[in-house]
Amino acid sequence: MTTVGTINDDVLAFTAGRDVELDHALIEADCIGTAAHVKMLAALPLSPPLITPAELEQILHELAEIIKAARAGQFTIELVDQDVHLAVERRLTAKLGEVGKKVHTARSRNDQVAVDLRLHARAQLAGAQQELVGLARELVRFGEVHAAVPMVGRTHMQPAMPSSVGLWATAHAESLLEDAALVENAYDRNDQCPLGAAASYGVPLAIDRAQVATWLGFREPVHNVLYANNARGKNESIILSALSQVMLSLSRLAQDLILFSMPEFGYFDLPEEYCTGSSIMPQKKNPDVLELIRAKASRLWANTMAVYDMVKGAPSGYNRDIQEAKEPFLDGLQTVRASLRIMALLISRLNVNANALRQAFTPDVFATDRALELVGEGMPFRDAYQYVKENLAELKAMDPDAAVAAKTHLGAPAGLDFEGYHQRIQQIDEWATAAAKRHDAVVTELLGQ
Repeated sequence: MTTVGTINDDVLAFTAGRDVELDHALIEADCIGTAAHVKMLAALPLSPPLITPAELEQILHELAEIIKAARAGQFTIELVDQDVHLAVERRLTAKLGEVGKKVHTARSRNDQVAVDLRLHARAQLAGAQQELVGLARELVRFGEVHAAVPMVGRTHMQPAMPSSVGLWATAHAESLLEDAALVENAYDRNDQCPLGAAASYGVPLAIDRAQVATWLGFREPVHNVLYANNARGKNESIILSALSQVMLSLSRLAQDLILFSMPEFGYFDLPEEYCTGSSIMPQKKNPDVLELIRAKASRLWANTMAVYDMVKGAPSGYNRDIQEAKEPFLDGLQTVRASLRIMALLISRLNVNANALRQAFTPDVFATDRALELVGEGMPFRDAYQYVKENLAELKAMDPDAAVAAKTHLGAPAGLDFEGYHQRIQQIDEWATAAAKRHDAVVTELLGQ
């Protein structure tokens, strides 16, 4: 049994956990955070200066080189580093000697990882919102193309009333557009900078936390330095909770597509290239993508609850428990983005079987519509209800296309505001694009990348 420094190597491996692997996702964020921090240290009115202009230029150059190396897969995090923070500092020290040893002044790995996760989340949320827009746009396009195609509406999975493919598709789109507001709110909660809180209790140097927040593109600093680190985990759970609603919407859409593409329904044909076969049954065309979406929705909620449970019993100040929140958080961000992308591709190739949809209409589907027609002719609703119930055979001649066309009020099958959907999607797209550009501008301004 050996030791690394004063730490037993087994203890080192156990406490580092999966950070050596997971932290590759945070290399760029760590370099950005470090750049803003050392820029602030260099600006402090101290004599001698903590970091000279020449040293600052050297550090920024090396940070930019680390990002380039990371993007090329040539920057490694070793177990001896424990995490991305010490790996970056090790590289700076190896390249710059004593200058590299200065970068950790007035900060802790506590506020360092907190800002890394917020920077990473900011970019990922902007990307997720753009991908959500892509799927919502495909659903609205699909609904608009097939707006007038009749579809049996169901309650309790039983035939209920005349509906349309347009109504079905835009219902799922609208669910995502509601989720977009939650994602934006989570982004807003994330948009505060914890850097400068150090180990949660501040430092005896007159550091400028507000300036660092500005350079990093945050709306403001987290004011209270203890809360800046207490918010670790809570912030991740807020983001995962918002994203779990996105996955809930995707799971319900996936379930509908699995059901309605079954031969017994045959309403939709799934694109063959988004299905898989069987190792034994040559004829199989399995909706594995959709089944995995359902499972991933459950996994994301499990990730959300895992982070919540880690935080709820934690005392104030940093506790190592919260390190375990990193994996479900990073996994959750990746899962949502991958799910949105694959679902948008699938919807873009989805086919409608209009004949199967029309043939699914049986006379009883028109019962409520006919009862309301009788009400329009002057019959009390309860009398109309009973009359139709006793005379369902009279409904055989009713036309599903006419039934759909008759529902013209706001939000009904023939009253859908497609222009309104397009406008909402455009607004969200503009927000997401601006958020992504804002993050990119920070990297460019600080490191020229």
